[in-house]
Amino acid sequence: MQKKIFIAGIDTDVGKTIITGLIAKYIQSINKSVITQKIAQTGCKGISEDIQMHRKIMGVELFKEDIDKTTCPYVFELPASPHLSAQLQAIEIDVDTINKSTKILNANYEYVIIEGVGGVFVPLTRTYTSLDYLSKQKLDVILVTTPKLGSINHTLMTIDTLFRKKINILGLVYNLIGDYDRQIKSDSKLIFAEYLQKYGYKNNIIEINKIEANYPIIKDFKQFLKL
Repeated sequence: MQKKIFIAGIDTDVGKTIITGLIAKYIQSINKSVITQKIAQTGCKGISEDIQMHRKIMGVELFKEDIDKTTCPYVFELPASPHLSAQLQAIEIDVDTINKSTKILNANYEYVIIEGVGGVFVPLTRTYTSLDYLSKQKLDVILVTTPKLGSINHTLMTIDTLFRKKINILGLVYNLIGDYDRQIKSDSKLIFAEYLQKYGYKNNIIEINKIEANYPIIKDFKQFLKL
């Protein structure tokens, strides 16, 4: 079985990169071939920093597909929305290039875990957003959220948007790393669960409370992967 899964966030800096690496590490631990992909990277040069972090978490060296940039064909220096970072380097992101990279990876690995950029409405070009990409590809989504102020709004809007676009949500990763109020953490989780069920999605919510230095294998991810 060959499967592609998209890791979406409710916003930027919610932990997508760490979660992508941890999911890949789990899949690797059950003897399935897996590789990660980043649809676009801003704020660095050369090989995508997020791809490098994925490999660190997985405990492996860079793949040949990382070195030839198949796993992230678009890397831009300015830490901004991809459409602007690309524009300032006189480049326009071609979604077909991203899709061709995915196809190459999918032909050689059982799982391709694709990390998005910011929230789902982040523009890849002036006229094409990450949501357009997701809608066209019809990828299963794992949504990363947190209990930070504003996350209820961002999370419910994202669930609603994905539902309206007929995009399947496999579940939520609830990133609790940080100093959050106990009552807010508990209440937000209840609301997220209620809305997943309201829209007909499974109440799959995995909590991440801490990340150890050796990046543990999180077996709970099994419920996302239908294994």
